[in-house]
Formats: sequence, structure tokens, C-alpha cells
Amino acid sequence: MSLQSHLVELQKRHSDLERELEKAMRHPSTDSLEIASLKRRKLHLKDEIKKLQSDATLH
Repeated sequence: MSLQSHLVELQKRHSDLERELEKAMRHPSTDSLEIASLKRRKLHLKDEIKKLQSDATLH
């Protein structure tokens, strides 16, 4: 998998998590631990995307 396609896949997963998080936050029955977990996963993806983008610009 090329770097560009990997970045695209990570960005897609990040967007999917964003939608899932928004949906979870609209439902009052959603556990706050689940929301926190989604936020952590989303942040982890964002950090990974930023790192790969930074590495790509250095090369």
C-alpha cells in the first residue's frame, strides 16, 4: 500500500469515526465511556495522519 493510499484510508476511517461519534452523542442512552473511547480512537487516527503527512513532506 502506498503512503498516499494509506493516508486516504486513515482519513476515511477518521471521517467514519466522526460520524459514529456524532451519532452516539445524539443518543442519550450512549455510555460516556463509549463516547470517550470513540474520541480516543479518532484522536489516535488524527495523530497518525499528521505524523504520516509530516514524514511525507520531509522526504
